[in-house]
Amino acid sequence: MAIFKGAGVALVTPMKENGEVNYESLERLLEDQIANGTDAVISVGTTGEAPTLDDDEHLDVIRFCVEKAAGRIPVIAGTGSNNTAHAIMMSIEAQKRGADGCLLVAPYYNKATQEGLIKSFSAIAEAVDIPCILYNVPSRTGTNILPDTAAWLGKHVKNIVAVKEASGNISQVAELLEKAEGSLDVYSGNDDQIVPVMALGGLGVISVLSNVAPKFTHELTQHCLEGRYEEAAADQLKAMELCRSLFCEVNPIPVKAALNMQGFQVGTPRLPLTEMTAKGQERLRKAMEEFGAL
Repeated sequence: MAIFKGAGVALVTPMKENGEVNYESLERLLEDQIANGTDAVISVGTTGEAPTLDDDEHLDVIRFCVEKAAGRIPVIAGTGSNNTAHAIMMSIEAQKRGADGCLLVAPYYNKATQEGLIKSFSAIAEAVDIPCILYNVPSRTGTNILPDTAAWLGKHVKNIVAVKEASGNISQVAELLEKAEGSLDVYSGNDDQIVPVMALGGLGVISVLSNVAPKFTHELTQHCLEGRYEEAAADQLKAMELCRSLFCEVNPIPVKAALNMQGFQVGTPRLPLTEMTAKGQERLRKAMEEFGAL
C-alpha cells in the first residue's frame, strides 16, 4: 500500500533571526498544509535544510512534525546521508519518533557505484520497519540511481517501496516504471513535471510548490489520480513560471522568500545558503502575484 497518493510537501524548516528553529512558525505551516489538503509532509529533506541541521535539531523537527500532524497525514523523515552508518542511525531514530516513512537521498559527493547504492540502501532499509522512499536527484548528488538499480531494490528489499524521481529525465522515469513492474511507487521530484510523471503511472509529487500553493498542488494531483488530465495539464501550465521562479536561485532560498512574502515568517536559510537577491525577489513576487499566491 502506498505511503501516500497526491501532494506531499517538502516542508521548509523555519528559522528565527538568531538561526534557531522556529517551532511556532513550523506549527503554523503544518496546520496550513493540512487545512489545504496536503497529503503528506516530508520533514527535513533538501528543502528542510537537512545539511545544516545538527542531529538533535534534525530529529527534534521530525518529532515535532509527527506530534503536530497527530496521524492526520503521514510524516516522512529525510534521513539519507553519504555515510551509510549515519543514515542507518538517523532512520532508526526517526522511526522511534514516530515517522511513517524515510526519504533516503542517494549518497552525495562519494559518487557510489550502482552496486554501492544497492548495498547502502539495502542496509538502511533493513535496519528499520517503516517504508523507505529512494530520492534520486543527480544534479545535487552527482549520482544517478539507474532504473535497473531502483527496480532491483524494489523487488528484493521489502520496505523500499517508492522513488522520488528528480532526475528531470522523463525517459528515465518511464524506464523505471517499466522495469519496476509495480514493485515501486514513483513520485515526481520536480514541480514542473507532475503531470508527465503521473501520466506514466506516478502516484503524486514531493513538492516545493506545495509550500506556497498547497490547495492548488493537491488538486492538480487529484485531477491526475482521477483521470482528468486536461484539467491537470492546464494547472501544470499555469504554475510553470512560479515553478521556475521557485528555482531561479538554489532551493530553498526562493521558497523561504515566498513564504515570507505570504507572512509565514520562516526566516532565511542557514549558511552557506543566503537570502534571495533583490532581482530574484522581484521575479518571484511577480510570479506569485500573477499566479494568485499573494
